[in-house]
Amino acid sequence: MAIILGIESSCDETSASICINGEIHSNVIATQAIHAKYGGVIPELASRAHQQNIIPTVEEAIRQAKVSKNQIDAVSFTRGPGLLGALLVGTSFAKSFALAQNIPLIDVNHMQAHILAHFIEDPKPSFPFLCLTVSGGHTQIVLVKDYFEMELLGETLDDAAGEAFDKTAKILNLPYPGGPLIDKFAKDGNPAAYRLPEPQISGLNFSFSGLKTAILYLVQDQLKQNPDFLTHNMADLCASVQSRIVSILLNKLKKAAKETGVKDIAIAGGVSANSGLRQSLIEMGEKYKWRVFIPKFEYCTDNAAMIAIAGYHKFLKKDFVGQDVAPMARMHL
Repeated sequence: MAIILGIESSCDETSASICINGEIHSNVIATQAIHAKYGGVIPELASRAHQQNIIPTVEEAIRQAKVSKNQIDAVSFTRGPGLLGALLVGTSFAKSFALAQNIPLIDVNHMQAHILAHFIEDPKPSFPFLCLTVSGGHTQIVLVKDYFEMELLGETLDDAAGEAFDKTAKILNLPYPGGPLIDKFAKDGNPAAYRLPEPQISGLNFSFSGLKTAILYLVQDQLKQNPDFLTHNMADLCASVQSRIVSILLNKLKKAAKETGVKDIAIAGGVSANSGLRQSLIEMGEKYKWRVFIPKFEYCTDNAAMIAIAGYHKFLKKDFVGQDVAPMARMHL
């Protein structure tokens, strides 16, 4: 039997999870509401909140899993990428716990963990598969050949898809976090109401900065003519923005599937919780005869279950790190 404690602290959510023999038995997440006041994550405040939350979060994860800390065989933790101060809290706790219990320490790449979230529950993709990983900080197309053999095929050259959603929300005067609100308003809007550009980027890379600028100019021009423009057109604006971001993502994914010949297609990361993206991917999968894999909502955003499942597969390989391990704000696949 292998019992793994997973720790996630890369941004503004403190999370702990217990994985027993490849099955998740708890996944506790403590959110940080304070950032809404500032319209974005404040790194120093995030670090302080992690310090307050990490012990009770871990205790609750162990309690829910009905195990004791003495039964835990290894600790896996997010080493990076992420906010350095936030990562430092999780890394320090994991190192201390492992040292006190005399058990192995497992470092996990946050972006690999998002992809490996697909192995938490059935149905699971078969190797090789393509994964579109979309979050506030990353937009990537990855060819996944094995649990830890991944090839980056394309990534964003500027803003990530999640940034595009959140920065658009600011332009539309929506509170933080704005991405889910755009998704909510879009359900009642017309996606063809406003024509927005699709960047012509060669290969499988992405760009969202030009789209963000086009949205800003559109809103500024319309507000000059009608000060109530946002109030009367919010649903159509959100639907148009969401439709364009989704089309940018899926057109590149379609190109990657064609180039590789891979038919197992997955999405991961916080933006994969977007209902427009999920539905459009399902429809595209039906059209091109793909097997489509979409995680449960709780495994899309930052969570420790994905860190625990990644840690479990590393544990099977005896892929451990020493007490000299340090967090990395930037960390490649």
